[in-house]
Amino acid sequence: MAHASGVLEAHNMPASTTHTRSVLWKLYLSHTLSTWNARTFEFSAVIFLAAIFPSTLFYASCYALFRSLTAFLLSSTIGHQVDSSERLSVVRHSIIWQRVSVAVSCGILLLLLRSTENKWTTIAWFSACVVLAGVEKLAFVGNTVAVERDWVVVVAKGLGVPREDLNSKMRRIDLVCKLVAPLGISLVDGYSTQVAIWVVLGQNILSVVFEYFAIAQVYKAVPGLASRKGRSSPASAEMEGQETPLSNARHVPSTFRTTIQPWKAYFLNPAFLASFSLALLYFTVLGFSSQLTTYLLALGFTSFHISSMRLVSVMLELSATCAAPFLMRRIGAVRAGLWFINFQLLTTLVTITLFMLASPYLLTAGLALVAGVTLSRLGLWGFDLCVQYLVQEDAPEATRGSFSAIEASLQNLFELCSFATTMVWAKPEEFKWPVWVSGSVVAVSAACFAAFVRGKRGHLLHTSRCLEKRSGRYKVLQTIEEESELELDEVGRS
Repeated sequence: MAHASGVLEAHNMPASTTHTRSVLWKLYLSHTLSTWNARTFEFSAVIFLAAIFPSTLFYASCYALFRSLTAFLLSSTIGHQVDSSERLSVVRHSIIWQRVSVAVSCGILLLLLRSTENKWTTIAWFSACVVLAGVEKLAFVGNTVAVERDWVVVVAKGLGVPREDLNSKMRRIDLVCKLVAPLGISLVDGYSTQVAIWVVLGQNILSVVFEYFAIAQVYKAVPGLASRKGRSSPASAEMEGQETPLSNARHVPSTFRTTIQPWKAYFLNPAFLASFSLALLYFTVLGFSSQLTTYLLALGFTSFHISSMRLVSVMLELSATCAAPFLMRRIGAVRAGLWFINFQLLTTLVTITLFMLASPYLLTAGLALVAGVTLSRLGLWGFDLCVQYLVQEDAPEATRGSFSAIEASLQNLFELCSFATTMVWAKPEEFKWPVWVSGSVVAVSAACFAAFVRGKRGHLLHTSRCLEKRSGRYKVLQTIEEESELELDEVGRS
């Protein structure tokens, strides 16, 4: 019997491991398809508009601006839907709306590619394309918030896998898609813009079936995902419109209260400062975004040079997804986050110093800037994973979606502010001012997270432990000295 039970246990263990791996791979598949399509369309839509309207950047700029503005204004509403609706329904709706908006946009882009002679018809089609871009962005925000901030917590607990490892793998998928998807579609676009639009349309239609059913199988395999979210805080009660000390102003219109209540819940959440410090980091030109890319091109670097630099940067970003879980297990998410943000602050300060010293030599200054930005990615994405873990830990389940959606809103707001800096200082020789602003924001972000750490732990450094250890060592030395003096006295007496 003992032998039989041992055989049975040995048989069951691999089955359980196989089941866990199967569920995780389906989760990774769904997340990869969602992120791949979003990153492809995010990049390709701009280059498609540049091909349709080759003589101006106005249309591409309006498109990107409205997309980010929509995310800032309406992400909190999407977060409320994530909190108040059934989990599978939310993700499935986000998938459908994301795919439909991209498919219709591709159809409009094909029409615009054929002809833009009629001014008013062109403006009408472009306006529809802009609205669909906002829909696609909101659907992607809803999918990201639901899966990365809510589903991951429940799946990790249900399958018994470390949450920090699951977070890092999901972030790794995002970073790889952010690098490879734009590269792939740009190669196709180099051959033919029309073919590239058809490729984007085709991959969206083909992937929706796999993504739709893969996420449903994850939902069925983890029973915890079917449970209703509880109300665990006054902020969550306020989200449902209940009476709380913060919502007793009956004279305020209900629509206004509905709008501001998620923001109140966000600011009152214990993880607010950690989340806000992460959102602040989007207010920067010190990353391989359009601003830094444009500046490097103006200095004389080629697109091949920039692509190679970006590849090295992504490699360091991927290394952060390995370093962050290791550090969180060793020293905890709070202290690991403090290490990562301080590392980013230090590398940013060194980068700005070298950039200013080398400013008379433009290419050297550009290389110094790129080297520092690349190195700082290790701190940025390690900090991102630590904050994500802390938000999942501190944000109540009932308001987790709203909290993360408002964080996404702030990220888009600060990203818009970074665009504003390069609009004010638009000349390449004035790029030093956006760089200084970005460095200052990193310092503010580090201060915000330091305040969060102090509020959570009551201190930044274990000074009391250090003093105890030092005082202990002093007492030991003092005891040794006293014993030595006594032995000398005894020797002298004898």
